[in-house]
Amino acid sequence: MDPEHASAPGRKKSQRPQPTPREVADELRARIRTGTLRPGRRMPTQAQLAAEFGVERPAVRQALRILQSEHLLTNVSKGAPATVAADPGRALTGPSASPLPTTVGLAPRIAAAFEAEHVEIDAVCLTSISLTLAIGEPLRQIHSGRLKPAKVDLRVLLPSRDIDLAFPVPVEGRDDAEDPVHERWLTQRNAQGQVLRHNLLALRATHGIDVRVSFRALPFTPPVKLYLLNGEEALFAYYTLARSRAQIDQEYLETYDAQGVRSLLFAFEQGTVLRDATFVEQSHLWFNALWETISSELVLTG
Repeated sequence: MDPEHASAPGRKKSQRPQPTPREVADELRARIRTGTLRPGRRMPTQAQLAAEFGVERPAVRQALRILQSEHLLTNVSKGAPATVAADPGRALTGPSASPLPTTVGLAPRIAAAFEAEHVEIDAVCLTSISLTLAIGEPLRQIHSGRLKPAKVDLRVLLPSRDIDLAFPVPVEGRDDAEDPVHERWLTQRNAQGQVLRHNLLALRATHGIDVRVSFRALPFTPPVKLYLLNGEEALFAYYTLARSRAQIDQEYLETYDAQGVRSLLFAFEQGTVLRDATFVEQSHLWFNALWETISSELVLTG
């Protein structure tokens, strides 16, 4: 055994920090979203969850209550195991729902939107990475025969390649002759948009679905991301900037960037409360105004 890793007599082995109740809830929520924990089925017991995550039972109960407040679980108590909600995908929105990371909250809402005969999705974002990932869920359901919309309309607003982005940018500033951070963003924007368009347009040939995908370019960097679903829901998240270290062409650069896939997604829905309905309506007006006025043709190349 390597002496460096041998435990000295009487010395406890170093332990990783215990996960917080919120982190336990995040993991269980992901299992519910992916179907590992199936709708209507009993959860593992609190003792089993405590042993799995290496935490005390009160931390497990707190995590379960978080999921209950999001309407993902029912029957949370000290006694019998909790039950996964019958329709957890629909439980992710509404006035009492907690905001969720984009990677958790977006895919089930996109999949629910694809249950409509005519799917209409509008999006404002930086690269469309989150949207491309989220579209994968309804595509799987279409290919498995569980969903069959007749028509899909997707409109996406992305920053123009010709502007000076507010982010991502190098911490040390831009070089007018060359900006590898901008070039990396442009490559990501184009690649994700091309994948998104290709995967959706392929539904015409494979399933006879009428699909239209349109992109337009914004003359500014959007500080938020917005997804509008079937005229009924608005999902909104802030791009929060942080200093990060990026590897570009074998070189590490300090940048100011936003981790959009981790941004907390706030859900607003028609038919709930006046504030939410108004937000959805105003978001549509804002999107359409940008689409019809200052945005321009976007070509996903170069």
